[in-house]
Amino acid sequence: MEIDNKKISKWITDKKEFHLLDVRRDDEREICNLGGFHIPLHELETRFNELPHDKLPMIVYCHHGVRSLYATQFLKFHGYDALSLRGGIDAWSIEIDPNVPRY
Repeated sequence: MEIDNKKISKWITDKKEFHLLDVRRDDEREICNLGGFHIPLHELETRFNELPHDKLPMIVYCHHGVRSLYATQFLKFHGYDALSLRGGIDAWSIEIDPNVPRY
């Protein structure tokens, strides 16, 4: 249900295809983001049909990994190959890219 930052970093290096979904609030995304789709968690239930429904993994992230776990469960229920980024964007900043601002 979760995937760690090092594996995603390797996927990026290896050019493995996947989707990113940020489920943080708009104000959080303005501070920093990893790209990808942006649907705040509280809007996911009504907006998930905006996401591509293909065979690619959907990596979901938030600040620390809690909201993304909820989103991942919801997406899996709806047939997505969804995984939560363990530790969220904060862990990404610590473990992979210190240029991503922490908040």
